[in-house]
Amino acid sequence: MIYKFRAILDAEEDIFRDLAIANDNTLEDLHNALVNAFGFDGSEGGSFFTCDEDWVQDEEIPLFDMGDVPGEQKTMADIILSDILFENQTKILYVYDPFNMWTFFVELAAIEKEEDSEETELPALLFAHGVLPAEAPVKDFNAPISNDDMFGDFDDDYDDEDFDMFDSDEFSDFGYDEQSY
Repeated sequence: MIYKFRAILDAEEDIFRDLAIANDNTLEDLHNALVNAFGFDGSEGGSFFTCDEDWVQDEEIPLFDMGDVPGEQKTMADIILSDILFENQTKILYVYDPFNMWTFFVELAAIEKEEDSEETELPALLFAHGVLPAEAPVKDFNAPISNDDMFGDFDDDYDDEDFDMFDSDEFSDFGYDEQSY
């Protein structure tokens, strides 16, 4: 099977690449295809992150094993694309160069049979839109965040009066003798 991906740079401008790659390739193969498609020199490492439908990241899958015990952490070379990406799980995050945080939203857009595909040599760059900026888009991790931004319309149905019960006699005796030391 052939997997067709769209990789979108997390930036204000529309910068994306469409790629085709065999589903039995590894995440390392996809990493290399992305590096080539966006014109990076490949001298930096990267990581994929599994995520949910809302792009909330979960497990990190790095290019190199950075765990405390060698061989314990799975790397990109250990993961076959079809094992983590399929019809019902189409999204994965990719970060190239952890110091500059080039961040990409990578989504499986189509799955085709090999005989249906016009591509002969895979991986292949199918389409490119936009020019990669000279520097990674800046992410403002220290921007001021209001309570509304952090918690939204949080409503827990509790008022200050709900906690007045702890001042009542009902909770004054917890079944042990208080001693002062």
